[in-house]
Amino acid sequence: MSATGFCQDCFKGTLRGDAELTGTVETIHGLPSYVAWPEAGTEPKGIVVIIPDAFGWTLKNSRALADNYAKRGEFLVYLPDFMNGAAPNTWILTIIDGLSSPSPDWWTTLVLKPWWAIRIASALLPFGFWTREAVTRPRIIKFFQDLRSSPAPFATVERLRIGVAGFCWGGYYTVLLAKDLPENQIATPPGSDDDGNIGEKVSLIDCAFTAHPSLISVPKDIVAVKRPLSVANGPDDAFLGREKMVMLQQILGAQEHIAHEVVVYDGAKHGFAVRGDPRDPKQAELGARAEDQAVSWFRKHIHQ
Repeated sequence: MSATGFCQDCFKGTLRGDAELTGTVETIHGLPSYVAWPEAGTEPKGIVVIIPDAFGWTLKNSRALADNYAKRGEFLVYLPDFMNGAAPNTWILTIIDGLSSPSPDWWTTLVLKPWWAIRIASALLPFGFWTREAVTRPRIIKFFQDLRSSPAPFATVERLRIGVAGFCWGGYYTVLLAKDLPENQIATPPGSDDDGNIGEKVSLIDCAFTAHPSLISVPKDIVAVKRPLSVANGPDDAFLGREKMVMLQQILGAQEHIAHEVVVYDGAKHGFAVRGDPRDPKQAELGARAEDQAVSWFRKHIHQ
């Protein structure tokens, strides 16, 4: 997503018609959420919350990713509706492909493409308004505050460990949650899994993963990161190009006390970790590798 203009790459990609979803839809801390559990008989080791790309919590690709995280990593995974129903419809994927492709005739150039542009604008202008930071940031922070202050919905050996995964639009809020901000901390309540330290401030999350994040400012946002952070990106991403990725790596590398990893996938397009074409062997491989990266990162920092 772009705060200053339209980003075609944020609304391009392929729908996962091949995925067989296994999760359920429930209300979690006041928000409609897709919920994915590990295989039957496996106790979750922690919770991972997905903050999705611009297509929101109903996108089949994101739900399939939640299922995979849950089963491969042994996590309880939540994919909430942080956009309050404002996510654009997936028909935009098809229209933008047509809009960015060469016109085969004058009818497409003079009639269809202008009409497509109007339809896209009519969908994205409300999306931009209803998902602006002043609206969504408090909703996201409250969800994580409620999650951290509530008893775990499964048995835990120690305190509940929480990870967050964010893509494109959700990447900004993932980096935000990894910062050491007052709103990202909460006092340990009585009766929690960590009640030996009642009243002590604890972070809302334990670790974070983001792929092709948008809207983040480098170096400002990265300097403020204080929780373990894993980043997956392409070399020529629309938001984090080569220079910014080098700067990001240098900043995180200088903070030796904060666990981090940055992986740049050659040939990866913006959105590859969620909306890559499974019929394209290269893009399918890159998406699978980004999933491996996320699962390994969460297992490392949640399985403790």
